[in-house]
Amino acid sequence: MASKAEIRKQELRDKLIVAAEVRIRRDGAGALRARDLAADAGCAVGAIYNAFDDMNAIVMAVNGRTFQALGQAVRQSLDGAEAAAPTRRLILMSNAYLAFAAENTRLWRALFDVQAEEAEVPDWYRAALDDLFSNIAAPVAEIYPDKAPEDLVLMVRALFSAVHGIVLLGLENRISGVPVDQIERMISEVLSRLT
Repeated sequence: MASKAEIRKQELRDKLIVAAEVRIRRDGAGALRARDLAADAGCAVGAIYNAFDDMNAIVMAVNGRTFQALGQAVRQSLDGAEAAAPTRRLILMSNAYLAFAAENTRLWRALFDVQAEEAEVPDWYRAALDDLFSNIAAPVAEIYPDKAPEDLVLMVRALFSAVHGIVLLGLENRISGVPVDQIERMISEVLSRLT
């Protein structure tokens, strides 16, 4: 059973995560400041560092929640389409990914703006990313049944990277990006040709 101190610490962590999520959704992860977060959570600045190692750890905790929401959106895109052709399922998931990114742009961007060395990324964070990739893995394995397992992993990452790049550059209205109103069509075109 958790002690009162552990319960209070967890309650503070939860308040800080919720407050940080609100700030990141509104202003982006780069605008997250300890002083503002402490005011939002109703605690002293020093209390933040009793609950988390640093501000990056708070962003990572928010990202954990975002990964869960993104994974749920991607999985729900397949409701009723489980028997669809694998390329169709990839397109449906990609459209869900685009919709999530468009509706939650700053939270979504924070997923990929993590300031951590590869060795510092927590196991739970890698597991959340792997969970997202697992949605892609099943149809990719159907499309490429003769590929070795390590090549399938690379193909999943490559297809994800292709879709992510199209979404990122398009939503940011980069000169090299696909116009926003054409993103879905171009994702469908690219995935249909690649798979």
